[in-house]
Amino acid sequence: MVEQAIAKAAVLIEALPYIRRFRDKIVVVKLGGSFMDVPADLQAVCTDIAFMRAVDIHPVVVHGGGKAITRAMEEAGLKATFVQGLRYTGAEELRIVEDVLATDVNRQIVRLLEEAGAKAESLTSKSRCPLRAEPLSAAGAGGPDLGFVGRVVNVDALLLRGLCDLDTVPVIAPIGLGADGQKYNCNADEAASAVARALEAEKLVNVSDTHGIRARPDDESSLLSHISEAEVERLLESGAISGGMIPKVQCLLEALKGGVRKGHIISGRVPHSLLLEIYTDRGVGTEIAP
Repeated sequence: MVEQAIAKAAVLIEALPYIRRFRDKIVVVKLGGSFMDVPADLQAVCTDIAFMRAVDIHPVVVHGGGKAITRAMEEAGLKATFVQGLRYTGAEELRIVEDVLATDVNRQIVRLLEEAGAKAESLTSKSRCPLRAEPLSAAGAGGPDLGFVGRVVNVDALLLRGLCDLDTVPVIAPIGLGADGQKYNCNADEAASAVARALEAEKLVNVSDTHGIRARPDDESSLLSHISEAEVERLLESGAISGGMIPKVQCLLEALKGGVRKGHIISGRVPHSLLLEIYTDRGVGTEIAP
């Protein structure tokens, strides 16, 4: 029992300099992936976020909901249509996306944060929306129509900072409003990057189903705990970073170029991975620095 108590005290001592260093800093946490479908995993991450707020970090949450959206589409009898690899979003698809993100997923995260002791506020296209968007075409301007798919072009940083000043965790669903009030479905990784840049965040942490970047994709022991922006670029060019990891990494690089100090990729399936990544010397995922 004494040994266990000493071990716990050692963890707290290790965390102390990080608690001091990040006091009053903004950390944007992007939640996405199938780990969110496991209640215990999502609850553990939300508990970590509540802990961060309790020690005076200002977390801002941006979430996706891909798996839940796919299930809702299937239940509605809608088949996914892709244009040059991008999912087309028509009016009916947008309605389902908004219901899942703004009503189901967002409210669940807010509830879990509040149960863990943090104040949280839902920011969605059905309430106060902090994201402004414009329509996105495949292959850029003049490309094929993607329907109501958009990209974030402006973030209401004043609203988000105001909530942080009130010790409240903003929880943002990635649906933006156009200049004419039209709603657009935006990529959650890109939205989180835009929010982090607008807030000049200390960190952007991507919590998903992957443990981080590996030097050798099939070798778990080759996880890179810390890596520079230039090294990430080389891994992208070599193909060591591939598949679904590419857009995550690119959004983190974009955030770093926009003034965010550090980017992180961690797994939501590792218990309390968010705290371990931020408050311990080694962490459990990959930290990317300029």
